[in-house]
Amino acid sequence: MWIANQWKDYEVIDCSGGEKLERWGDYILVRPDPQVIWNTPRTLPGWKKRNGHYHRSNKGGGEWEFFDLPRQWDIHYGNLTFHLKPFSFKHTGLFPEQAVNWDWFRDKIRQANHSVKVLNLFAYTGGATLAAAAAGASVTHVDASKGMVTWAKENALASNLGDAPIRWIVDDCVKFVEREIRRGNHYDAIIMDPPSYGRGPKGEIWKIEDKIYPLVTLCAQLLTKKPLFFLINSYTTGLQPAVLAYMLGTALAEFKGHVDAQEIGLPVSSNGLTLPCGASGRWETC
Repeated sequence: MWIANQWKDYEVIDCSGGEKLERWGDYILVRPDPQVIWNTPRTLPGWKKRNGHYHRSNKGGGEWEFFDLPRQWDIHYGNLTFHLKPFSFKHTGLFPEQAVNWDWFRDKIRQANHSVKVLNLFAYTGGATLAAAAAGASVTHVDASKGMVTWAKENALASNLGDAPIRWIVDDCVKFVEREIRRGNHYDAIIMDPPSYGRGPKGEIWKIEDKIYPLVTLCAQLLTKKPLFFLINSYTTGLQPAVLAYMLGTALAEFKGHVDAQEIGLPVSSNGLTLPCGASGRWETC
């Protein structure tokens, strides 16, 4: 398992009964987590002295309950700054477990002996975009949500990356890739964090089990002759690490490279265990 254990502003303090107790900077949140199927005693004070608690509804969705939590606050990872705010379906605008991937591709970019062009698809609020840009890459950031792209731009400004070579695109990711192929554009590295399920701007249905492999094969056409890396993240239960590895290995067979895939996770500070948080597949050049 790849573990994001370099955080100073974030920690999973404890987890029990379908929920996790987290510290986001100066604030304590309780949020649901389907991986937490165990029930252990909630003896730590944070369970009662939380600043925000997302309650899941039996009918789907849920709602926040707040206890002295600001509408927005910041946390830092190295030289990166992220604006956080609680919004729909338990999220805060950041997936801290992804820091283990940021560290991995940051080193790949810095060690490359040439300029690196990165395409970040389903790019959300820009964690991977900022990590790649801070390492020296030029990045094309693509997300279908205008609000998410605006949020990512704000994070870039907060991280002193307002002048970094980042191209911000609000578009359907598949359609953007198809247009880039027709334009003859190429990238040294591709990052994607596709949703399990979604709908496009015209109601197109995205179901990851059906759509992800065709998209990866399309993206292979955008790679340079000697690409640097290809990263896929998945929070979908059916897409195990071995599936991600097999998919990358077959879709990128024409390139000389190495594939690895693992669960990613976060350390739990109260007991030394690790909370699983999805999976990632990594292809890198030999």
